[in-house]
Amino acid sequence: MERVAVAAARTVALLLRGLGLGGGTAFPGLVALSICPKLVERRGRRLGLGCALVTGTNGKSTTARLLSGAVAACGLPVVANRAGSNLMRGVATALALSPHVPRSMGVFEVDEATLPEAIAALSPRAVVFTNLFRDQLDRYGEVDRVVAIWQQAVSSLTPDATIVLNADDPLVASLAPYARGPVLLYGLEDAGPARSSLEHAADARLCPRCGHDLEYERVYYAHLGWWRCPTCGLARRHPQVAATRVAQDGGLVLKMSLPDGRCEEVITPLQGLYSAYNVLAATAATLALGLPWHEARRGLASHGPFGRQEEIAVRGRRVRVVLAKNPAGLNQVLRTLADASPLYLAIFLNDRLADGRDVSWIWDVDFELLQGRVAYLLAGGDRAYDLALRLKYASLQPQDVERRPKPALERALAATPQGGILHVVPTYTALLEVREILARWAGRPHFWEG
Repeated sequence: MERVAVAAARTVALLLRGLGLGGGTAFPGLVALSICPKLVERRGRRLGLGCALVTGTNGKSTTARLLSGAVAACGLPVVANRAGSNLMRGVATALALSPHVPRSMGVFEVDEATLPEAIAALSPRAVVFTNLFRDQLDRYGEVDRVVAIWQQAVSSLTPDATIVLNADDPLVASLAPYARGPVLLYGLEDAGPARSSLEHAADARLCPRCGHDLEYERVYYAHLGWWRCPTCGLARRHPQVAATRVAQDGGLVLKMSLPDGRCEEVITPLQGLYSAYNVLAATAATLALGLPWHEARRGLASHGPFGRQEEIAVRGRRVRVVLAKNPAGLNQVLRTLADASPLYLAIFLNDRLADGRDVSWIWDVDFELLQGRVAYLLAGGDRAYDLALRLKYASLQPQDVERRPKPALERALAATPQGGILHVVPTYTALLEVREILARWAGRPHFWEG
């Protein structure tokens, strides 16, 4: 049945792509699993070097792409769901469409709620947790529910599996006691980018052990920082992989301390403090997998996946596309954008199943950061008028409100001067639409081909 399932998946993928019906990143796997429900488990066992899973609210696509780059830089074949299809059907698609190579390694981005099922099927060597924020409340509920799912998932890992945790996120760091095997922590040590108080939209104000208010010595963003509970004593542990200095100059320069005491530097085109955490997570994962550092470092310096600070040249303009899908993520994007002015900006808000139906989260976003910095602003997407209302309350008046992605991009490009930069900030399903339109205009490959 496995051979039939693989053949069916490959045929479906060819048909979908040949007919222009999409990238075939999920449906082929769904077909394969209907024929052979154990496909992921069986194909996963053929990964000669095992696999790593990457999960979390924000940054899992970028972290998984950086880790895949590190594996490839070590000369190893990589099997990965690079297009971000992170349910079991996406993992199944990646495994079914990839040729069998004995010494290959899997790197799979996995949805937060899918993690237990992925662990059961793949028995990973390492699981990387990026962070935990409120996201798609209609699907996940509050963060406590996801923590409970993750606790169960970590407890099910084999003793030889390493969990890689963000020491600066109290919700993620609280998973350490549930591990049966090694725990590798990563975090920031540079005081320069830190603030002294939590953002109003922080998602973890209470101790995950006793429920008392947490105290922060440093806050990097949202609820990530140097935290402690004054009641029960639970506190941030010193990370084995730490960024001792974070510099931003057209990209990121990270000086890092590693578990063996070495100090190393990674330079990446990625921008923003949130990207520093993705590089740290991928670095820690390379060490957990035993990859040779000097080879792996070349891959860590690569760019992230489509739509994550991707730049596309279109009609004499540079278009930078940055996915943002929840308050914590969009606030960090806005903080990064606020360093540049005048801004030409198009924001797209959708409310489809993959985005989350509830868009009330936009009222927790600090759009006020952009006051006095925007030369042109467009509100787009299915919920463009909801977004325009929120922007109005932030004293930001969009010049255009357009739900349809193609006319919206046409207007935004026309408003951006030749040689200028148009920043496009979409939610997930809007990203798939606007990126395909921009790629077609620029003669770039489809997102699943990148």
